[in-house]
Amino acid sequence: MNELRTILLAEDNPKDVELILEALADHNLANRVTVVHDGVGAMEFLRCEGKYKLRRRGSPAVVLLDIKMPRMDGLEVLQAIRADPALKTLPVVMLTSSREEPDLKRSYEMGANAYVVKPVDFQAFMGAVRQVGVFWAVINELPPERT
Repeated sequence: MNELRTILLAEDNPKDVELILEALADHNLANRVTVVHDGVGAMEFLRCEGKYKLRRRGSPAVVLLDIKMPRMDGLEVLQAIRADPALKTLPVVMLTSSREEPDLKRSYEMGANAYVVKPVDFQAFMGAVRQVGVFWAVINELPPERT
């Protein structure tokens, strides 16, 4: 059996982090979730730099990426991921409050695998996160890790 890959959650809103973690746990996803609060932290995790330099190498199952974050926004992270040969095939789901058409269009143009707007309704929010988690962490097949 393959080892479960981590889910990387890049989200700066503590309440959204709590709800996302609860939604994933409620569906009994066994994947570990690593939370970073800005785009710089996301790239440090992915590149095993900074406080993540000693982490076990390997790509996450999916990156759940908010657009509006400090220091480096989600679109900048997406651009950096797609420009990096070691990361470019990594699944990236934009999980955002932005319903702005330019954000949606730009995300897909830059190579996002999915764009999910965080519903305002609590139950709808929990359901959307569960579906994203199950698909990307359990159902989706990833290419083998390159070393």
